[in-house]
Amino acid sequence: MTPEEINVGIGRKIRQRRTELRLTLAQVGAKCGVSLQMIHKYEIGLSVIPAHMVWRLSQCLDVPIGYFFSDLPQIRALQRA
Repeated sequence: MTPEEINVGIGRKIRQRRTELRLTLAQVGAKCGVSLQMIHKYEIGLSVIPAHMVWRLSQCLDVPIGYFFSDLPQIRALQRA
């Protein structure tokens, strides 16, 4: 799995959770201290998400950090082992 594929996978999970919570890009950005444009770039996999921001997003979206990685194929394989 490439770094780009990981970024896209994490971005999908951000969008999924944001949608579940019925939050806008602007609302998530404000909660996390970044612009709505940056949240959008994270969601589409255009920007690399620093580790501290993954932690912050987990707090803002009320999920454990592992939530963002749970759908990545290699992580799923490790969980089954």
